[in-house]
Amino acid sequence: MPAILNYVLHLATAIALVLAFFVVYTRVTPYDEILLIRQGNCAAAVSLGGTLLGFSVTIASALMHTDDYYEFCGWAGLAMLIQVLVFVVATRMLRMSKDQIEANNVGFGILLGAISLSIGLVNAGSIS
Repeated sequence: MPAILNYVLHLATAIALVLAFFVVYTRVTPYDEILLIRQGNCAAAVSLGGTLLGFSVTIASALMHTDDYYEFCGWAGLAMLIQVLVFVVATRMLRMSKDQIEANNVGFGILLGAISLSIGLVNAGSIS
């Protein structure tokens, strides 16, 4: 496959994966991030932003460290699963995420975003 087509395939797949992750993640959370962000809720924005960055850094690592397209897709799928599972576990352990995010507790949003980013970085490093 010519290099430009390979680039376009990987880029389009990476973008589709980030969009798919966004949809899955916002369906799993017990609050409506988009509505909260539209209302000016910074906690929801920081939490969601950290989560997207955490997943995206794993996608970038998979792109850099895999030679095979299907291997890349496999790592991306695993990364998506891990990111969602970490959110579920973290919010169960913290037991108050819905109330805190909806109350615009920015500190709590930063904590959730940092947890997601941290897991994304560990995910990314594990691929290399």
